[in-house]
Amino acid sequence: MELRIFTEPQQGASYDDLLRVARTAEDAGYGAFFRSDHYLKMGSADGLPGPTDPWITFAGLARDTSTIRLGTLMTAATFRYPGPLAISVAQVDQMSGGRVEFGIGAGWYETEHTAYGIPFPPLGARFERYEEQLAIITGLWETPLGGTFSFEGKHYSLTDSPALPKPAQDRIPVLIGGRGARRTPALAASYATEFNLPFVGIDDAVEQYARVDAACTEIGRDPSEIIRSVALVVCFGRTDADVARRAAAIGREVSELKQNGLCGTPAEIVDRIGTWREQTGIQRVYLQTLDLSDLDHITEIAADVAPQLA
Repeated sequence: MELRIFTEPQQGASYDDLLRVARTAEDAGYGAFFRSDHYLKMGSADGLPGPTDPWITFAGLARDTSTIRLGTLMTAATFRYPGPLAISVAQVDQMSGGRVEFGIGAGWYETEHTAYGIPFPPLGARFERYEEQLAIITGLWETPLGGTFSFEGKHYSLTDSPALPKPAQDRIPVLIGGRGARRTPALAASYATEFNLPFVGIDDAVEQYARVDAACTEIGRDPSEIIRSVALVVCFGRTDADVARRAAAIGREVSELKQNGLCGTPAEIVDRIGTWREQTGIQRVYLQTLDLSDLDHITEIAADVAPQLA
């Protein structure tokens, strides 16, 4: 079982804030530092100093960290054209020495699109664009050096692209996720290295992982090739008082966090992750860390929880 740190910087974080968290996670032995891709805060947070772009963030972290892997849950397909996005991600992979993981989704938060002048098509059209972006981005990366890549779709067309630059990795891991019952599992079967479910219950996760397995079988792919992961909010404490203090700091109730996330003392969180692993077969957990000023939260989980999951 691998633990990864997942942040939501649109709620309020500068680059330096993210760097401190990423370095703390790296030093503590976490497998990866991930962040969301949003341009607008959600809920009651002030969002200051304002949004940051994930691929600009990772360009900095590629140089300011050494070993931790870097990725998105999820890059929004609505925000960028696929060709330039493939260039940006490949360049950051080179800058990091091959530490990038690429999560991409269709985009869902309409208000951030209208706030920053980004078109927000209906759901069906967003999924069409999403599917084409997956084909284009992976196609560009996989085109042999010296070859060219062309694509003709409903929304995007590429003609004789040199398909450069190439990533440092032979294949950048691609993460796909979400609860869609038909198109999402099919896309995962075709493109995903990892399938992630954010903020769901165990029963829903079991059903969705089964859909992904079925979609793999339908196209002749071994379902075990896709890593199963989940993202859950975390609120850890060595004592009940620590748990209550950290829950209050993020404006949540302990009872709600225990129902919907990973909340409690070391034994409680280890037991909860164990239940997830037993019932769903997950191999990774992304710990949604909401208070980015509480670096002790990250180091204490690494010290008290991670060793029990080995």
